[in-house]
Amino acid sequence: MAASIESQITEAPGLGKRTLGVPALIFMIIAASAPLTVVAGGVTSDYAVSGVLGVPLSFLVLGVVLLVFAVGYTAMSRHVQNAGAFYAYVARGLGKPAGIGASWVALISYNAMQIGIYGLFGFALSSFLAGSFGLSASWWLCALAGWVLVGIFGVSRVDLSAKVLGVIVACEFLVVVVYDVLALKVAPEGISGASLEPGNLFTAGVGAALSFSIAGFMGFESGAIYGEEVKDPARTPRRATLIAVAIIAVFYAFSSWSMAVGEGHTKVIDASREMGPDLVFAFLAGHTPGWFVDLGNLLFITSLLAALIAFHNVVARYLFSLGREGVMPAALGRTNARTHAPVAGSLTQSVLALLVLLVFTVAGAGQDAMFPVLTLFTWLTNTGAFGLVMLMTLTSFAVIGYFRAEPHGLGRWTALVAPLLAGLALAALFAAIVANFDVLIGSEEAGVLGWLLPALVVVPGVLGCLWGMRLRRTRPGIYARIGRGGDTDQGA
Repeated sequence: MAASIESQITEAPGLGKRTLGVPALIFMIIAASAPLTVVAGGVTSDYAVSGVLGVPLSFLVLGVVLLVFAVGYTAMSRHVQNAGAFYAYVARGLGKPAGIGASWVALISYNAMQIGIYGLFGFALSSFLAGSFGLSASWWLCALAGWVLVGIFGVSRVDLSAKVLGVIVACEFLVVVVYDVLALKVAPEGISGASLEPGNLFTAGVGAALSFSIAGFMGFESGAIYGEEVKDPARTPRRATLIAVAIIAVFYAFSSWSMAVGEGHTKVIDASREMGPDLVFAFLAGHTPGWFVDLGNLLFITSLLAALIAFHNVVARYLFSLGREGVMPAALGRTNARTHAPVAGSLTQSVLALLVLLVFTVAGAGQDAMFPVLTLFTWLTNTGAFGLVMLMTLTSFAVIGYFRAEPHGLGRWTALVAPLLAGLALAALFAAIVANFDVLIGSEEAGVLGWLLPALVVVPGVLGCLWGMRLRRTRPGIYARIGRGGDTDQGA
């Protein structure tokens, strides 16, 4: 089988051209945030851990920050098209060594997000099979089934992934909308806007609340990552990114507000602490037919699968970009001649995910059923969010550096003011994540994991910068190409 795959791989073709339109790209971005997972799992966790009523407002605040960030970010995407988006932007705006450091941070962060989700996916599928069919299947076996499916989509045409993700995301939205409508109809304490009041967000727990909520936007970079595969590179990524961020912000704000109304503003925090993700499905069980609850549980699982596919594709394209430019082994820059998928990068990510799953399977032998959720999922996804917020902060300042060197006739708002404001806001958010990291990973007090997991992101970034400096001295040809693969803009 390995020989068969190798025979289809070639360095000549690149990624598929003119494949994705605006709607498909929007679904790819939203799928990474897994709407049903965020509402059922993320929002309830946000209420429970932060103890902040203003969770709905946090999504609107972050949405505004990311829309401001997108002003310069998407303007740069018109001139720099690269499957390793943040990597290329940092390289072009802050220097090539910084770009390589950013690429290593991105690889660690996206892999952590993707592999961590397997923990929740395995647990959710195992519970669903036991509850609905009386079948007993270990979480790791269920995670392995998901791993196989993700691997198949990873080596297939990107438009196939887009179509499947589009159907899944649409169904997720339907379930959440039904929940929202019923919650507003029940409203035990009446319709209230208390959770949207600034005073209920900007309290002692605001850092933790924002840290949880930003996870709902983690597919943000996809708009630029697929820039080489869209129908109109100059417009499609920009439009899709802006629309997707607006949809995510408004939808999650509305749904978390509906949750507060449906449970009662004085009770939603305690209810979230008591029931966690089951809060949404318990509510649906009391107000909808049993088949709809089963559908909701099934879509919760497919929501996680959609996120796994989306993040897998991102990692594969990062590896492709780095391999194509010679920053990492050139073999990673190979694509499938028929599907144009970055097969080498996809297979590499699959192997890495399998190895981590094996480690946690061995470590979790004989442990509580929640082990994969409390460790694999919680540790790795929060580590990934930590790294990605750091990357967005760096990218904001990289945009300023890029347009200072290559103005492209843009005004001060796009080239300086918007990215500066976004960079400062994201830096503050990053500081909040650092300050609350122990809380985010479920530790009641400071411990080794509180610095070890962030170090897994930061240290590779530093080493990447050092590697970039070495390339400058020893391999100037490769150094000159850093951040320019697939780019039609040949400015300095």
